[in-house]
Amino acid sequence: MIKIDHMEYMKDMEIIDETIRHKVIDEMDNYDYSLFTARDVREALSKENLSIKDFQALLSPVAEGFLEEMAQRAQSETRKHFGNTVYMFTPLYISNYCENYCIYCGFNSHNKIKRSKLNLEQIEKEMQAIAQTGLQEILILTGESRKHSDIKYIGEACRLATKYFKVVGIEIYPANSDEYEYLNSCGVDYVTVFQETYNSDKYETLHLAGHKRIFPYRLNTQERALMGGMRGVGFAALLGLDDFRKDAFATGYHAYLIQQKYPHAEIAISCPRLRPIINNDKINPKDVHETQLLQIICAYRIFLPFASITVSTRERAGFRDNIIKIAATKISAGVSTGIGSHSDDVKEEKGDEQFEISDPRSVDEVFEAIKNTGLQPVMSDYINLAIKE
Repeated sequence: MIKIDHMEYMKDMEIIDETIRHKVIDEMDNYDYSLFTARDVREALSKENLSIKDFQALLSPVAEGFLEEMAQRAQSETRKHFGNTVYMFTPLYISNYCENYCIYCGFNSHNKIKRSKLNLEQIEKEMQAIAQTGLQEILILTGESRKHSDIKYIGEACRLATKYFKVVGIEIYPANSDEYEYLNSCGVDYVTVFQETYNSDKYETLHLAGHKRIFPYRLNTQERALMGGMRGVGFAALLGLDDFRKDAFATGYHAYLIQQKYPHAEIAISCPRLRPIINNDKINPKDVHETQLLQIICAYRIFLPFASITVSTRERAGFRDNIIKIAATKISAGVSTGIGSHSDDVKEEKGDEQFEISDPRSVDEVFEAIKNTGLQPVMSDYINLAIKE
């Protein structure tokens, strides 16, 4: 297998201004969290608006001793900006074909799994089943294969989604700004992309083939999406692939810089941890425990008080129920990472899952769990009026 340079753009990949990418990587490379002291953490928590150094202090090992104070501050910021609301959504996987060789992912092209792609009729049946649960927001996902899931196919699925849902998001392969403009015209509101890790050297060892191997193109995805007219963009590193403190910092700083450049954009952050996989021995995962995940989420909330924070079904139910009381504002429910698992009519077409989830609760169960915490579950507070025929 001939390996392509992971820093060189492929043909047809749009190249945009690289200022933000360089700033993120430079600050991350210079981040030495061992230098921060308890005094730095206390000073950060005393400020109304945090500097970059303050954010770094809250992510440092010494800040683990201040989790109670961090949680109280994060909870205060959450209630101030989001009230008592927690937003609900579910993902819908419509295809698991993938052309990338990412050694930590269940969908990767070298894994011998059952592949499946839903046609539009099957997609609509899935959406009908999901809509019957009362959910009004959906996240449409595909494996990263332009051959099996081209932009037109994804756009048609999104147009269907607007019949049943008020908010439509996508988590697909990175695309160019004109493609995002088309998808926005089909009703897509926001784009989420996992950078996986911001360490380009580690990134190279994890992504051995395919378009995903190109590090800068992936990192600039959120900006291209906003250039294409998207209302919001989501950021995430897959915590555990590399140094989680540096990846968490880079994720938050990346979101911060995008917010500064595009003040109208709605910013969202996901906090996924690496799930157990077959190839653990090949990637040498870095353990991220729940205490450390809590620290990261609280640091995100204090540094980016207006950002939406999502906690996925990778985490157990108890942790999710607690973190929405502190800092998370969005939670998935009724989740399956397989293909065709919501409608009885489609189940026989089901493709294999990307990873195993930890919280299998239904929409009703999550809805009641949110209410039991004293919070208000919200299906949607937005209507898209900009869909073009």
